[in-house]
Amino acid sequence: MDIRRTILWMIFSFSLLLLWNNWQVHNGKPSLFGGTPPATQTTGQAPTPAAPADTSVPTAPAGTPGAPVAATDTAVPGGPGKPASTSEQVNVKTDVFDLTFDTMGAQLVKAELLKYTGFEGSSDPMVLLDNSASLVYLAQSGVIGAPAGASYPTHLTPFKLVSKDTVGDALNVVFESESDGVRVVKTYTLHEGRYDIHVKHDIYNLDTKPVTPALYLQLVRDGNDPPDTSSFYSTFTGPALYSAEEKFQKVSFSDIDKGKSGYTKEANNGWIGMVQHYFATAWVPTETAVRHNEALRLSENLYAIRSIESVGTIEPGQHKVVESDLWVGPQDQKAMSELAPGLELVVDYGWLTIIAKPLFKIMTWLHAILGNWGWTIVALTLLIKLVFYPLSAASYRSMAKMKQVTPRMQALREKFGDDKAKLNAAMMEMYRTEKINPLGGCLPMVVQIPVFISLYWVLLGSVEMRGAPWILWIHDLAARDPWFILPAFMMATMFLQIKLNPTPPDPTQAKIMMIMPLVFGGMMFLFPAGLVLYWCVNNAVSIAQQRYIMHKLDKETAAGAR
Repeated sequence: MDIRRTILWMIFSFSLLLLWNNWQVHNGKPSLFGGTPPATQTTGQAPTPAAPADTSVPTAPAGTPGAPVAATDTAVPGGPGKPASTSEQVNVKTDVFDLTFDTMGAQLVKAELLKYTGFEGSSDPMVLLDNSASLVYLAQSGVIGAPAGASYPTHLTPFKLVSKDTVGDALNVVFESESDGVRVVKTYTLHEGRYDIHVKHDIYNLDTKPVTPALYLQLVRDGNDPPDTSSFYSTFTGPALYSAEEKFQKVSFSDIDKGKSGYTKEANNGWIGMVQHYFATAWVPTETAVRHNEALRLSENLYAIRSIESVGTIEPGQHKVVESDLWVGPQDQKAMSELAPGLELVVDYGWLTIIAKPLFKIMTWLHAILGNWGWTIVALTLLIKLVFYPLSAASYRSMAKMKQVTPRMQALREKFGDDKAKLNAAMMEMYRTEKINPLGGCLPMVVQIPVFISLYWVLLGSVEMRGAPWILWIHDLAARDPWFILPAFMMATMFLQIKLNPTPPDPTQAKIMMIMPLVFGGMMFLFPAGLVLYWCVNNAVSIAQQRYIMHKLDKETAAGAR
């Protein structure tokens, strides 16, 4: 029975290893068993700028109501990652942003998040958007649908700064451009303390004939992983979109390269975005407006996701207003859910969302009381252990009984030798006599596994951990322990837990059990401190619970022997 259980656990562990490896490969990371990642995911690969005549400026899809197919819009030089020489930089600051706009297309070419520090322990602000040799990540928009030979203002058209004024608690940054009888006034409105930017496009028809333009909202990014990407745990980087019908969808760069990406292309709701660990950008078009979504490769290691919506017919001398919102910032679930339905799903918990979201809400409630995310992790872990105490007690009680009869089991093995049938019969008789369920130590733990995995993903995906201190040497719960005290403590507690459990009768099994703390503990040396803190507290409480149950059982056994 013990051998069978061990084999089952080994198969289960190996299955998890294969699933982990496949997930790593799916996200463009190297296989644990060798091989190289897809070229689009190779960190450090220099982005290749798009040529002016490529698909960086879309054409209005044939299915877009009222929008004819546009010309190629190639008259204006420049492109993503290669601004024209006539462009100028416009800098705008708020309490959370340091933004740089380029007058070429009135596009947002750099965004520094002043409340967050950069990667690798940098004290400089976090740079999310940029247009440099190391990172191309831009927010663009423009108007298409011009007749053949003409071009309306796009992100490749020169704009001029009209004004940069503060009105009440809002800062309005206004750009203007005119091309082939259409004038576009683009207004960015920023608010103190907010990462959502309201973007208004006023489209004027200066021609003598009606026009039927379409507006596109676009995010362009290279395919490189962020500097904080870890090979020990997987986080998604790439395009994403949401619609009420198909919900949250991710589109990997590798799938775009292979031409097999499947996502919602037509909708009248939702948003499009680019996601990476802890941060995201998203365009949220006008609700109920019919739009066409596209995720595509612009050039080598350069990708775009965009939404195109028809503006309808604009008569001569008239104009129409199209409003949208642009999110550039951390994955703040509360603020994102208030901006657009489903936007908070960029913090993707997968199939465990139904458990993870309530856990996150409990965690934020505890933080409101405690004021420290480290102590919040401790309190949440204690709370979960308290809820599952009845199951844990049953598991520890079963393991304690198994440990008590270990000498008898060893004696039975020596007595029956290689006669497996008689050995199993004798062991089953002993289990019945002692009222021991051989699976009693496993089943209660299996019930708890989804909750603990959910908590793992909550801690891994919560931007609140980034830059959050705990005590003494832990200054950032999203970074690894600089002194490796927590991983060492975790290894010690894992060894102690193994000592408290019944010793496997097979020497090989016993050696494998003793190696496990070294393997898992070694991995934790590179995990974020917040995750390791959770495992340390969980192990410590488990040991305390197990010691209590074993002591109680010993007293019951001693009392029964009198």
